[in-house]
Amino acid sequence: MNNKKKILVIRLSALGDVAILAPVLKLRAAHCSDVLFLLAAPPRLQPLFQGVDNIQFVPTLKKQSSRQLFSSLSSFRPDLVADMHHVNRVIGVDWLFRLHGVPVRAIRKHSCPGRPSWLRYNDVFDRCGLPIIEDIHSIATDYWTPKTKIRDYYNIGLAPFAQHQGKIWPLDMMEQLLQLLCNDDHYRVFLFGSKEEGATLDSWAARYPHTVSFAGKSSFEEELNQISQLDLMVSMDSANMHFASCMGIPVVSLWGATHPCRGFYGWRQNPNWAVQYDFSCRPCSKYGNKPCKYGDYRCLHAISPQVVYEKIESILN
Repeated sequence: MNNKKKILVIRLSALGDVAILAPVLKLRAAHCSDVLFLLAAPPRLQPLFQGVDNIQFVPTLKKQSSRQLFSSLSSFRPDLVADMHHVNRVIGVDWLFRLHGVPVRAIRKHSCPGRPSWLRYNDVFDRCGLPIIEDIHSIATDYWTPKTKIRDYYNIGLAPFAQHQGKIWPLDMMEQLLQLLCNDDHYRVFLFGSKEEGATLDSWAARYPHTVSFAGKSSFEEELNQISQLDLMVSMDSANMHFASCMGIPVVSLWGATHPCRGFYGWRQNPNWAVQYDFSCRPCSKYGNKPCKYGDYRCLHAISPQVVYEKIESILN
């Protein structure tokens, strides 16, 4: 292990972006057994990278300065740095590594607008001099499909929340979808969210049959295990879409201010399963963090619970 070439891969946030990196890094590790990949990322996400011998997870702390990060990461003595983040703090780390003679290859965030994030990550690995994976496009377009049915019902995940308002379907509409699913004995529903979102999801679980909330009740590793048992996930443009993608679960994703063409669609997710409506103002934001200029987020209100329910039915049945 110590004789392997060491590539330090840096991606400090956000959770969804690190999750997009996971399948690409695992592919690279499988094709490069002579390389040890050191992944610097938030400690919570370590379970996404378990089980791969030549990926060593390096948990990073929040609010470290560039110099503090460099001090902790340089102790691993990497031969090369793959900067998958390229924000100011990491750019400072890059500069210090270069000063010490370590080559750096950084993601080109602003080239080719709309280029999928996973492809941008893959480009960095190509520029690291690793063997090119010729069939990576075929792998990426081999879309996840529902598993063979083994029960009398389907397990459906609902992840109603996202980081920004422009990416959140109105909660009353998500509750209406939950009611439609619970009125059908063929579905069991599992709710996913953070501890802060738990009160809303717990109240739904108490009101509707065949519904369980996991919000804030389990470790991330346990949450991933629950996601892996789903037949389908319904998610916003959020980290949960990417967590499900990492576990090979099909996702019906709902889009408002953002758009799949901006490069943040789920790994191996069928583009026909994204639910969205065309408005002349869409997409108004790359990340969903800009306020709606009309003040009503009409792009999200246009998505009806019945349409989403019918999409789920068409995929599974």
